[in-house]
Amino acid sequence: MAFLMNGEPEIVKNFLLKTVLLQGWEKKVDRFKLGEGAMPASFKVLHDDKKGVDTLHADFGESAIGRVAPVDSGFWWIILLRAYTKSTGDLTLAERPECQKAMRLILSLCLSEGFDTFPTLLCADGCCMIDRRMGVYGYPIEIQSLFFMALRCALLMLKHDAEGKDFVERIATRLHALSYHMRSYFWLDFQQLNDIYRYKTEEYSHTAVNKFNVIPDSIPDWLFDFMPCEGGFFVGNVSPARMDFRWFALGNMIAIVSSLATPEQSMAIMDLIEERWEELIGEMPLKICYPAIENHEWRIVTGCDPKNTRWSYHNGGSWPGYCTLCYLDLLLLWLLTAASIKTGQPQIARRAIDLAERRLLKDGWPEYYDGKLGKYVGKQARKFQTWSIAGYLVAKMLLEDPSHLGMIALEEDKAMKPVLRRSASWTN
Repeated sequence: MAFLMNGEPEIVKNFLLKTVLLQGWEKKVDRFKLGEGAMPASFKVLHDDKKGVDTLHADFGESAIGRVAPVDSGFWWIILLRAYTKSTGDLTLAERPECQKAMRLILSLCLSEGFDTFPTLLCADGCCMIDRRMGVYGYPIEIQSLFFMALRCALLMLKHDAEGKDFVERIATRLHALSYHMRSYFWLDFQQLNDIYRYKTEEYSHTAVNKFNVIPDSIPDWLFDFMPCEGGFFVGNVSPARMDFRWFALGNMIAIVSSLATPEQSMAIMDLIEERWEELIGEMPLKICYPAIENHEWRIVTGCDPKNTRWSYHNGGSWPGYCTLCYLDLLLLWLLTAASIKTGQPQIARRAIDLAERRLLKDGWPEYYDGKLGKYVGKQARKFQTWSIAGYLVAKMLLEDPSHLGMIALEEDKAMKPVLRRSASWTN
């Protein structure tokens, strides 16, 4: 994104084409073959001293912690291709046969029909933003937001030819179902929390109000104090009998940028950030998730992971930048800036950037910060991290020239009518 904003698109074009070549590799982990459309988690440049040539070596999860392949890297490839196209006005790259095929292969993986009754994308543990055992599995918000955004970007770039027409129709159908599902069932505000609190359980038939059989007693105590009267957010996960009420920064920011969130929901998310500034921003933006998992729950959920102790790393740590499992580094400070500009509240981004500027350079651009307020340099944080520096640069460039947001943000699709209604359960 920084190269595109700086008028250097060739390196981005080269990156997109090289990763298409890597996608074509045979992908095996312990003799098991991955889906054809999977994109690499990362790659290395290997130099042969004798021949004097460089070669690329891709990792599809066989070298990852836990041996998991990324779901998000394919989505980011599509999103970056659209950003390149929007930034340069060059339509020829996306129209190239290899790029069209790459999009179709990625979409084949995530649009395949199966036993799932939900339009959300089923995601294995450790395959998304938080790549450790943090209880992020099933239908995590960040994957659904990225899935939604990638589908919308693909819809703008796929050719309506014999090979692409079927995908265009499937994408349009999925987007309608996905937007309805996410806006209806993942959204939480004061009113919806009160409705869930009064849910009946074990309801059968299509008339059921509590469709996912959420047990009201499962609502954590912290949420009642955390939820302001004004504001709201998309919860971390919704699946049968399990609702993860945690706040995840990535999923909510992407929901705003992609217009998965309606304009009203987008404003409510930003209102929540302002209302809960100390908890979500603190002294170093931005909390990756809130709250941290502690004590016995930490032992069960993380498997006693020593790196994910409370308010550290993926367990409530603060990330000015963030590297996902995929090769495209994801930047939380940049995303907050993009969401702030899109909702017409650049002062939120300016305030967060001012906080980051006080510490990042002085602390040596660390990977993440620890503590409830993000006060301390992370106990195992690497210094001079590319994504921490890039996140700051892109945030500054966006603030200086908000027109750059056009290469990333998507405007609301009026055809996907927002579902903003009160749950019928409150009257029962």
